[in-house]
Parts: sequence; C-alpha cells; structure tokens
Amino acid sequence: MKKTKTARSSPKRLTDVELELMTILWRLGEGTVADVIAALPPSRNLAYTSVSTMLRILESKEVLTTRKEGRGHVYVPRFEKAVYEARTVKDVVDRVFAGAPLALIRQLIDNVELTDDEVREIKKLLNGIKERK
Repeated sequence: MKKTKTARSSPKRLTDVELELMTILWRLGEGTVADVIAALPPSRNLAYTSVSTMLRILESKEVLTTRKEGRGHVYVPRFEKAVYEARTVKDVVDRVFAGAPLALIRQLIDNVELTDDEVREIKKLLNGIKERK
C-alpha cells in the first residue's frame, strides 16, 4: 500500500529558499510568482523563473496547492505556518535531542539571549501547563 502525504503528515523540512518563499506566502495568504517576487527584500535578487521553479517544487512536495488564474497560477499554503513550526520542532526534538524536550529547552536557555519579557512569557506558558493538568 502506497503512503500518500496529507496536510497532517510531516512534510520534509524545507530548504532555506523554500522556507523564505513559504514565509512570504504564509504572510500573504496566497500569491502568484510576481506577488512573491514583489514581497522579497530589495537585496534578494531571484529571477522569475527561479521563484516559479521553487513554487512548483513546493507544490510537488504538497506544501502548496495551486489554482489557475488567467495565464498564471496562484499558490496557496496547504497548512498554516504554526503547523510547520510545530512539526519542525517535534522533528528536532526527536532527531537531535533523542525525544527529550528538556534538552532542547536547556540549550535554548543556555545559548539564546532571552529578554526579561521573553523569560516572563516562558514562565506564563509553563504555569499554563501546570494549570491544565
């Protein structure tokens, strides 16, 4: 039996360029190749054909859907950015930290500069977990 990918199954992690283009589409909600190019930073010089190719690759990975509009295509994310973030964090915890989220949290605390506001927000999140149990 052949397994097919759905919006619920974990897509492969995106490359840096794929993630850059997906971030734009998540922000826009949907867009054409021209829309994505227009949303790129001015210093980012990607050719139309390169962006078009990358969006077709994302479609083949089932990360995007597309619909024909006039002579072009409109690309639409198949799931929200938060879904991709959650899947990616779970994958990192499983693969890098042997399924131990505490190890990831230790690394974040030890190696990422957190502001006082971020520390307060983390404490609120942790207290929220205690209250749900």
